[in-house]
Amino acid sequence: MMTPADLRAALDGIDIYLFDQIQRGRIEPGVRILDAGCGGGRNLAYFLPAGYDVCALDLDPGAIDAVRALAARLAPHLEGNRFRAESLAHSSFADACADVVISSAVLHFAADDADFMAMLRGSWRLLAPGGLFFARLASSIGVETQVQPLSPGSRRCRLPDGSDRYLVDAPMLHALTAELGGRLLDPIKTTVVDGQRSMTTWVMTKVRGGAG
Repeated sequence: MMTPADLRAALDGIDIYLFDQIQRGRIEPGVRILDAGCGGGRNLAYFLPAGYDVCALDLDPGAIDAVRALAARLAPHLEGNRFRAESLAHSSFADACADVVISSAVLHFAADDADFMAMLRGSWRLLAPGGLFFARLASSIGVETQVQPLSPGSRRCRLPDGSDRYLVDAPMLHALTAELGGRLLDPIKTTVVDGQRSMTTWVMTKVRGGAG
């Protein structure tokens, strides 16, 4: 059983909006979780020792090495091949292999529309029907007049904080939810950080029979 100190350590880096989904009973121990774009595993430190069936992928081999080391410490029963240095668009994980797919601060690194859709569809196909898709990504919501497209008509924009991101908006997310065969579990929620950037939470379920 996790001690209070262990719990604080596990929750130290987790996305607060992802933790909200746990608190609401949507991500129960034992379910299959796949972190699509896991980085160093900040969102996995809670799940690994808590009885979840965890897999992850990231294009960066160094990030996967870090996650394997984290798993070896917190969940040594999990095989190393659950953590793979692969692209989101073309990973070797099987279709519908996860009950929860996490995409936290990943999709906004897309180079263009085609890259965004390849990353999104590659992540979505991993989700089982009835499963939960959790995404946090940069958007133009609330900062529409403060972002500068890097080229005419492009969704890749310069934010007031100086970073360049692929930005979605609410109509796009609603349209994609329908196109993918999903259904929103929560209203689209956005946090604007002091006029510098905008981060949106997109939570949906895969409707049975929906397109993947």
